[in-house]
Amino acid sequence: MSPASGDSAPADGPAGKHIIVTGGAGFIGSHLTERLLAGGWPVVVIDDFSTGSLGNLAAVAAHPGLTIIRSQVSACAQLGDLLAGAAYVFHLAAAVGVELILKEPLAAIHTNLRETEAILEAASRCGTPLLLTSTSEVYGKSPKPWLTETDDLIIGQPHLSRWAYSCSKLMDEFLAFAHAQTRSLPVTVVRLFNTAGPRQTGRYGMVLPRFVAAALADQPLQIFGDGTQTRCFCHVADTVEALMRLQSLPTARGQIVNIGGEEEISMLALAERVVTTVGSRSAVRLVPYQEAYPPGFEEMPRRRPSIAKLELLSGFRPARSLTTIIGDVADWLRSTSHSR
Repeated sequence: MSPASGDSAPADGPAGKHIIVTGGAGFIGSHLTERLLAGGWPVVVIDDFSTGSLGNLAAVAAHPGLTIIRSQVSACAQLGDLLAGAAYVFHLAAAVGVELILKEPLAAIHTNLRETEAILEAASRCGTPLLLTSTSEVYGKSPKPWLTETDDLIIGQPHLSRWAYSCSKLMDEFLAFAHAQTRSLPVTVVRLFNTAGPRQTGRYGMVLPRFVAAALADQPLQIFGDGTQTRCFCHVADTVEALMRLQSLPTARGQIVNIGGEEEISMLALAERVVTTVGSRSAVRLVPYQEAYPPGFEEMPRRRPSIAKLELLSGFRPARSLTTIIGDVADWLRSTSHSR
């Protein structure tokens, strides 16, 4: 691994290029980094480690093709030179997790807007193709049973901090397409739905690792609300596969693409599935929203992606089951101190 200061340049890879992954020490970013390195690509990770961790990259820490730069994207002095020598950019750096966003809304807005603006400006100067990871949160309060990329977006009131996150990520999308239109930047935008798997923690409110950690400890699984709200979960390996395919496709440039799982499940059923899958003795407890979140919190009763466009463009659709996801999260938690 190159020094964390990023003093040495990455080696040449396929076509003499490297790939940049912002937020590459995070949950999804670290899996993507591993996959790229395994494919023979030198990778430059830019991460300030505010939510990411060097531990997430432990398996590839000694890889000669990995360079880690500990910095915010907007503060990275080498950004222009790095972009000039890059084949692609995967921009994953962002504020993550409902709890973090509700507690620190201003920081979340600044992170999402400033870091995205910085990477888009640098990429535009070099014409480096960029994949921007957005979120299903931009769909807001849409009542549609399937959320498709052409849907109108219904965002809540500005005094509720949840929607600050949604709007900041939506503005990231507007910025990306503005750069595409005015500066011919090759841009692909993906909207990630709930992604789960090894290395994800419940520290910022992510529901599945929180449930699994509680179940492994035979502690109560706490469901916020009445448990009827539904979500679909995608294994991180499937998410990475989709990201890899989309970034390499010229036909995906200028497109918005959903990435998510198709198996819809209520939070109550998810908790019960987790308890059964890991063989836990845990009880399930409902916690009213007013006890868990600030006043005025709004929850979406349903969020289910249409992934027809993903399959049409890339020939891929996520296939790993929810039971597989739960098992992989449990195996990872058992192998680390997180389950203690």
